[in-house]
Amino acid sequence: VSDEAVCTLQIYPRFAIKPGQGCILRVPKEATATTVIKTAVATLGMDTSKPYILVEVQEYGGEEWVLQASDQPVQRVLLWPRKAQDKHPQSDGYFFALQEGSYDGSIQYDVMTSVRQEKVAQGLANRGFVTQQPQEYDDLCNLPELTEESILGTLRHRFHKQKIYTFASNILIAVNPFKFLPIYNPRYVKMYENHTLGKLEPHVFAIADAAFHTMLNKQVNQCIVISGESGSGKTQSTNFLIHCLTALSQKGYTSGVERTILGAGPVLEAFGNAKTAYNNNSSRFGKFIQVNYLESGVVRGAVVEKYLLEKCRLVSRGKTERNYHVFYYLLIGASEEEKDEFKLLRPEEYHYLKEEIPISEDQAEMKHEFRRLHQAMEMVGFLPPTKKQIFSVLSAILYLGNVTYEPKVVAEGLKVGPDRVLSAISDLLKVKVELLVEALTTRKAMTANDTLILPYSLSEAITARDSMAKSLYSALFDWIVLRINHALLNKIDLEESVPCLSIGVLDIFGFEDFKTNSFEQFCINYANEQLQYYCNQCIFKLEQEEYMAEGIIWHNIDYPDNIGCISLFSKKPTGLFYLLDEESNFPQATDSTLLEKFKQQHQNNPFFVQTPVRVPAFVIRHFAGKVKYQIKDFREKNTDHMRPDIVALLRSSECSYLRQLIGANPVAVFRWGILRATIRTLAVFNEAGRSWAEKHPVFISFLNISDLGLGSIRELHAKVLQSLKQFGGEVPQKLRLSTISIVLNVILLFSVQNLIDSHSLKFIMGLTQHNRATRSLLRLHTKKKPPSISTQFQASLSKLLETLRKAEPFFVRCIRSNGDKREMHFDDALVLQQLRYTSMLQTVRIRMSGYGAKFTFKEFTDQFRVLLPKEISTPQQDITNLLTKMGLPSSSFQIGRTKVFLKESERQILQEALHKEVMRSIIILQRWFRACLMRKQYLREREGIITIQVLFVWLARGCLVINSATFPGPRRNPTIKISRATRVQEKWNASLDREITDSNELHHLDEFLGNQVCVVDVYSSLNPNIGYKDLMSGYQKRVASLAGLKKASEVPLVVNLFQSVLDGFIRGELKRLETEPCKVKERNRRKSKRDKCPDGPLGHLFSTYQVTIMQSCDQCSSYIWGMEKAFMCSSCKMVCHKKCLSKITVNCTGHCDRKKEGEQTLHFGVPLCALVRTADSVPFVMEKMLVHVEMNGLYTEGIYRKSGSACRAKELHHILEKDPQAVSLDNYPIHTITGLVKLWLRELPDPLMTYSLYNDFLYAADLPEASERLRAIYRKLDELPPSNFSTLERLIFHLVKVAKEEAHNRMSANALAILFAPCILRCPDSSDPLLSMKDINKTTLCVEILINEQTRCYNQKMEEIQQLENAEAMAINQLKLRRQSTFVLMLRIISMYLYCTVQNLFRLWFRNELAFRLPEFEQDSSDAENMDSESLVSSESLLEDHFVSLNSEGQY
Repeated sequence: VSDEAVCTLQIYPRFAIKPGQGCILRVPKEATATTVIKTAVATLGMDTSKPYILVEVQEYGGEEWVLQASDQPVQRVLLWPRKAQDKHPQSDGYFFALQEGSYDGSIQYDVMTSVRQEKVAQGLANRGFVTQQPQEYDDLCNLPELTEESILGTLRHRFHKQKIYTFASNILIAVNPFKFLPIYNPRYVKMYENHTLGKLEPHVFAIADAAFHTMLNKQVNQCIVISGESGSGKTQSTNFLIHCLTALSQKGYTSGVERTILGAGPVLEAFGNAKTAYNNNSSRFGKFIQVNYLESGVVRGAVVEKYLLEKCRLVSRGKTERNYHVFYYLLIGASEEEKDEFKLLRPEEYHYLKEEIPISEDQAEMKHEFRRLHQAMEMVGFLPPTKKQIFSVLSAILYLGNVTYEPKVVAEGLKVGPDRVLSAISDLLKVKVELLVEALTTRKAMTANDTLILPYSLSEAITARDSMAKSLYSALFDWIVLRINHALLNKIDLEESVPCLSIGVLDIFGFEDFKTNSFEQFCINYANEQLQYYCNQCIFKLEQEEYMAEGIIWHNIDYPDNIGCISLFSKKPTGLFYLLDEESNFPQATDSTLLEKFKQQHQNNPFFVQTPVRVPAFVIRHFAGKVKYQIKDFREKNTDHMRPDIVALLRSSECSYLRQLIGANPVAVFRWGILRATIRTLAVFNEAGRSWAEKHPVFISFLNISDLGLGSIRELHAKVLQSLKQFGGEVPQKLRLSTISIVLNVILLFSVQNLIDSHSLKFIMGLTQHNRATRSLLRLHTKKKPPSISTQFQASLSKLLETLRKAEPFFVRCIRSNGDKREMHFDDALVLQQLRYTSMLQTVRIRMSGYGAKFTFKEFTDQFRVLLPKEISTPQQDITNLLTKMGLPSSSFQIGRTKVFLKESERQILQEALHKEVMRSIIILQRWFRACLMRKQYLREREGIITIQVLFVWLARGCLVINSATFPGPRRNPTIKISRATRVQEKWNASLDREITDSNELHHLDEFLGNQVCVVDVYSSLNPNIGYKDLMSGYQKRVASLAGLKKASEVPLVVNLFQSVLDGFIRGELKRLETEPCKVKERNRRKSKRDKCPDGPLGHLFSTYQVTIMQSCDQCSSYIWGMEKAFMCSSCKMVCHKKCLSKITVNCTGHCDRKKEGEQTLHFGVPLCALVRTADSVPFVMEKMLVHVEMNGLYTEGIYRKSGSACRAKELHHILEKDPQAVSLDNYPIHTITGLVKLWLRELPDPLMTYSLYNDFLYAADLPEASERLRAIYRKLDELPPSNFSTLERLIFHLVKVAKEEAHNRMSANALAILFAPCILRCPDSSDPLLSMKDINKTTLCVEILINEQTRCYNQKMEEIQQLENAEAMAINQLKLRRQSTFVLMLRIISMYLYCTVQNLFRLWFRNELAFRLPEFEQDSSDAENMDSESLVSSESLLEDHFVSLNSEGQY
């Protein structure tokens, strides 16, 4: 308000024109709405004949009032808040709106679109009508108020919007929805690739990408720790992480390791996961997958380490739980032939499975999972025979549960049965029934002098039966893990040491608290205690200790410490594990004595809760709550080793695969397997030799062992021993002393080289902690007991924690949303409990208060050198000045004694400032460099112009003097009259305008000329349209160069002779084409149809895609199950079913649409797909420039190194943009055209080798071996869009032609790669310029590899062509020699024909010369008539006359 009488109003019109623009009016206080409307309409220049209304808007309250004609707007303003009264902009929520009304007085409310729904809801919430919704935060560190309620409310709000991921700085919180969400397709991998953590919506792919690029940038190993209780989704998160890591690493050459890694997941899940009360796919073992990379990011290999398989689940479990998945997959999914082969029954007929809940509802899914398992096992490398052996063992394990016992009637002991079960087990395991019955009913006891055989009691027999089943399944699982690791091993690592990086993904069993908790839960929860301690160390303790050591201002944050609970388990000598091992070694100890010892030693421990005396259980207070453990079977499960009797039984099996399973040392089993196979092969050869000797006794005397070139028997024996040492280590003593025949040596030297090397097995055994001590009782007389299960578990867990401490961690906290496995149900109490015991409130508080980015002074100065002063004297002060100068808050950074601490948001601001400064410096350097080039070019052109001007003035003066002296009078221009011979010449020239567009026509021309002129030398074969006029011009130049100055007068005669022969050929070709119109039309129709055929629907480039994790079809939104085949667009990463390809309606976002018919487009800076009509064509401008360079510039020195005139380049650029068809490139210097070639490539919106494949080509170029690099690059070339591929192919072929003339143009393949790599393989504009500068060598190498490889192919092809031409020439010469004796008359006729042709053509040429040299002679009408009559005998009828004359001469 300016004064008391006049007020200011701001009116916002609601019209299609000028939307959102307000007009300011100064009106009196008493002005009515009618007055304000008239003033506003006049000010805005609106149509005064239409009715208008004035609306008062209060957006925050969600209210609008239409002012009546007598209402006073100024009075309404005085009722608004004080802040909105002054200028009341639209952003404040209080304003006036002007809109059209209706003639009948009604109001069109449908045009009132300014009230936004969110502000309406906010206004209603403020007034108490609805419950206020919390503001959505994707990072808990951004919460304005940090409490447990605010964290829980944020997670709940996002969960109900199906946003299951939330950040807490760099920690990801994942709430399990118990439902598949379509957010894991390949386009999401592409979306999160190379993005700063936190810039996009939280996702598990963001963590994978951050770990991958942190590893590459810092060259430090990374690990991703996934924690959470059972049922929180850890296994699924692991699958998503592995899927993303392999997708990020599939750059260039895919060695097969990625495929093996993806196939290992389903195999391990089938054999190691089961359905529990809390989780349908619960991991009953722990695994740590370590993926190894080269320093460039290419996968090198991987290692899978497993921990504590829950073997007791095989024989007993809860009522609502199931056995391992693989049993149900096999029984439900096997075919009828497989069921007969493996003797399979229905699931309810097996004792180990019949306790389960009904599985009829899951049968369709299990059949699919069995097919998926088959495919995954093939990906890992299991052959069909191996799969059959595995399924046989599984079937035998199930049959073991059906073995029953009953006391014998007569003798002591037990009777085992039924017989059909024993027979089935015997057939499946390839063991004798007698030995099987003995192992299941008796045991052996060792004494000082003898071995006793004692019968089992009923309970002991059942225990022995179950022990055999558990040991066999555990051995099978260990063997599968071993073979997976062998498939993941890179064999080169055994021969050479290559520096590698790694990313480890830990998926270990979650915290468990069931109704009945036993020894397995005891170990599992101890592992979770250790994992929780590791997280606390990384997040709290080490972080705060570093702050204190650096001397920065910091207030310590308290956090719960669980070291006391860990000590309860593992502290010597009274820890629970040590007490358990001690009691397990006492023969008279029981579970009750063990419980008493627990209570006695830890009765005062706050983490050990006492239980009543009669309750066989104890309680431990874990970080996640109290857990009650049943003491039953603790001792037995801690010493559950493979029994010697069972080992002896399985060793007697005829199946070699079964003997491999029970071997304590895989290397020893492998070594003895080689020896056993060798001896058996020797026996077969010996038997075959004896049989042959009996049938052919005559030839025995002629055989001599020296004929084989292997020396004496003693030397042969030495070679055999050496071979065994190479492949199996130590040689048995018996073999050292034996005499081996020559056949054994041949087998060892040649056959064994293709088997698995024992060195690789030793290498794997050194990397992994396989639980093979349970199968170490191969010798019954040994007294040394193997380590207990708890001891092995602690050792492997210690090694795991040691590996984690050597890497930089990323954390994924998985949260179980509810305890009933209900889809999209959020249980507040359960989630809050998990947030509390994981210390999420303290975690968010330290992440919010702490500093996510840390740099040493050297690291900071190296990375941000561009922003710092040139001379750095005191790093602390210079860094502080920089951060203060940039306006960063003092609370967002601190400078310690040796490090700089920054908030993550401030680090990103600093990174963006660095990027801008680097780009500014690059632009300045480019500007100065271009200025220097232009200045140098200007001085050179100026000097040339001055020289030309001086010469021109001198010549002009000389010519004036000569003309004035020689021709003093005016000069007469005589009239030139064209003779008929000249008109014949014009007709010839008209016929020469034809172009050769058919390869057959060119072939016919070559045959017609009789190899008298080389067409390829006259005209470049690269031009798709060869013109006869250009051919004639080239021939004239060639004849002139051969004739020289002395015979220059004879050149026209020879040229006219050739032109007459060429004219005859043209007329013959025209007649031939007239007789074949149908074939040409059909060929053109097929070509047109092929040109119009699209490469894919709406620009997509689909290829077959192997799905490894469940995904959703982007077209129909239905599921795509794991191991199914789908189609994926290589550009936009769209995934769909094959049946959905024809239903796609969305354009490819990676490439533009095809150019429509008649659409006018430019030629520079336009997407490539808009410049071509067909996928395999090259843009016209590019083809035109390349052809011209190949015709005129291949011998120009520095053809692409030197730059042309900028003015001429701009002129040509403008003409090519306007009308490329009409421009003549002959008028421009060759360097101007070559500069435009590079400019055309640089201005493409997406380069020829595409932004999406930029990193792929870099990784391919960085592979260690040349063959791998070449193969990887060409694999990625196949993924280019067709238009890019064809254009790149044409360009590389052009560069090959340039490099072939390196002796003249001084342009080698390396020089061309340096010049063209920034044009065709450039990084995206969003990339860090400092990092992209490091990639210059890789991009150059990639282009150079392409040029060199195509040069090799070109030379090879030319050699083949030369060989064919030589063979053709030899054949022609032989034919000529044979025909000379029989076709003398024909040669005489041909010579006469040529003589007459030359004579007549000479006559025509003479007349033409006469008319040309004497233009002033005028002809009489009679002479003209005679000439006209004679001219009827044109070149068209000359050949016919000559044939008539030759025929008559022949008759004569």
